[in-house]
Amino acid sequence: MRVVISAGGTGGHIYPALAVLDKFKKAYPNLEVLYIGTKNRMESELIPKRNIPYLGIEIYGFSKNIFKDIKNTFLLATSYHKCYKALQEFKPDLVLGFGGYLTYPVIKAAKKLNIKTFLHEQNSVIGKTNKMLAKDVDLVAVSFLSTMEKFKKAKKVVYTGNPCGERALATKKIRKCEIGLDEREKLIIVVAGSLGSASINDKLKDFLKLVKKSNYQVLYITGKNYYEKFIKDTKFSNNVKVVPYLDNLPGLMKSADLIVSRAGASTISEILALNLPAIFIPSPYVSNNHQYYNAKEITKNNASIMILEENLDGKTLFNTINDLLNDKQRLEIMKMNLKNLGKIDSSEVILKEIKELLNE
Repeated sequence: MRVVISAGGTGGHIYPALAVLDKFKKAYPNLEVLYIGTKNRMESELIPKRNIPYLGIEIYGFSKNIFKDIKNTFLLATSYHKCYKALQEFKPDLVLGFGGYLTYPVIKAAKKLNIKTFLHEQNSVIGKTNKMLAKDVDLVAVSFLSTMEKFKKAKKVVYTGNPCGERALATKKIRKCEIGLDEREKLIIVVAGSLGSASINDKLKDFLKLVKKSNYQVLYITGKNYYEKFIKDTKFSNNVKVVPYLDNLPGLMKSADLIVSRAGASTISEILALNLPAIFIPSPYVSNNHQYYNAKEITKNNASIMILEENLDGKTLFNTINDLLNDKQRLEIMKMNLKNLGKIDSSEVILKEIKELLNE
């Protein structure tokens, strides 16, 4: 079995791709893989480090800068020809796309060569690239049930969930004491994505001052770029621990009572898989405001709480957390609803659907 994988730009695209790749490696011991990504974004460092054969393509997303967009039009054509040549030489049985603008020339080249194609959409709102490719692929998989009806031009759409949830379940649990926290106290994790958020950090310093009065502890993750500025000239109470980054966040989520986070697709899949009550603060800076709609999918089922960033301040978050932790019945209902919404066999479902596609 030979497979080409394309996923670029952010962990939200890349990590689901890697989760499916893990499943494929178990199903096909002699699997040969080629990963096609960008030359300058996250996957260009992450994938080669995992000893996965990698082809880097120079391509950029379109913007409102006419000069950059003219250049990118030429790069798009060049990228298509490079992908076409790579697929001709590698001769894959299947091309898997997980989003990001780089996926476009890869899937287009595969279609021209009559190679079977698969596309995974992580968010509740369809990304621009996936929307353009929907009619070209043989199979589309979605993370949210409501997204199925939005792929009107696709040949076949299946609800699989997001494979990152499985990875969270499989990860090793981190006990609170392993990172210097008290095993006896409830734990709240506050994190604004893997890179952190300057706007969230600015709004929540007051929250950490209020935590001194609480009967729980908080792990606050600033993001690597913001840590030094955040802790400068600030003394936190004993029940607050501030770190720049945590390598195995899902492992600690298994020990947490509540998480406050952005609403990226991968994070939501982990929260669903682990049945961890959440307060979402969706990023207003992402394309199509997709984090808001991701969070809305969960909150409308009474499985989480959402606070818009424009309404966020330290006191609001402090009161919301206290109200939730003091309402045991509501917490149990949230956990039950999370369990009902979660899909913990996404990679297995994807593998099954692909085997059918390949007539295996």
